[in-house]
Amino acid sequence: HPLCCLSPQEVGPTMVGDEHSDPSLMSFLGATKRNMLGNHFWEYYVNDAPRIVLNKLESCGYRVVSMTGVGQTLVWCLHKE
Repeated sequence: HPLCCLSPQEVGPTMVGDEHSDPSLMSFLGATKRNMLGNHFWEYYVNDAPRIVLNKLESCGYRVVSMTGVGQTLVWCLHKE
């Protein structure tokens, strides 16, 4: 069960899923589904800082396997066994 979280800054908002993400997990995270102007896809986001999101995901059994920066965006890849 891989999962990626993206945040344009250290304080949020944090993108936590796409239109195919598990609705119950998105609900647990308090995520809102949105479609940004010009995009042909939907995404889930929360206003929480990434550390809050990562703590919640850890409580569900997810573990960070990698992290990188892409421009001004931070990306965490997580896995749940």
